Amino acid sequence: MLDAARTGAGWACTRLWNDHAGAVAAFARARGSREPDDLTSEVFLAVFDRLAEFRGDERAFRSFVFSIAYRRLVDELRKRERRGEPEEWTPESAPRRASSAEDEAGARLGDAAALALLDELSSDQRDVMVLRVVADLTIEQVAEVFGKRVGAVKALQRRALQALRKKCCRPPYPSGPLER
Repeated sequence: MLDAARTGAGWACTRLWNDHAGAVAAFARARGSREPDDLTSEVFLAVFDRLAEFRGDERAFRSFVFSIAYRRLVDELRKRERRGEPEEWTPESAPRRASSAEDEAGARLGDAAALALLDELSSDQRDVMVLRVVADLTIEQVAEVFGKRVGAVKALQRRALQALRKKCCRPPYPSGPLER
């Protein structure tokens, strides 16, 4: 399929997009991209431009795609940090608006809670966890994306899991077991 895509076969490029675009968009969304779909399109434009240079199998191709995605995301985050972003006013964001109990319960569940937990990790730990879980990359592939040793990525993942475990698995009582 990669050879067919290199020759410009539309079906092969479409298949590469279908196989990888969802994971790239999920990675971008989880790491805070304002426009994950646009970022995904930019990533694949770069992928298809550089496809002739690429050598490797499907597994190496996935690392190649996420290396480009990671760099594009870093560029977006740096640009946003330099320029700042204006916030558009909406009635829902008004500070005097009281939300319903249902809205508050919904906000505490699901993606927002998971993203909040990830945001408490260091940026390297967060990136490793998102690439491992959302992008479904192996330790070796993540190491290739970051340009780090496999052992360093394993250590980052272990520390991230320990931090998440501490945050999620607190005992229901604060000071130890109850005495009878």
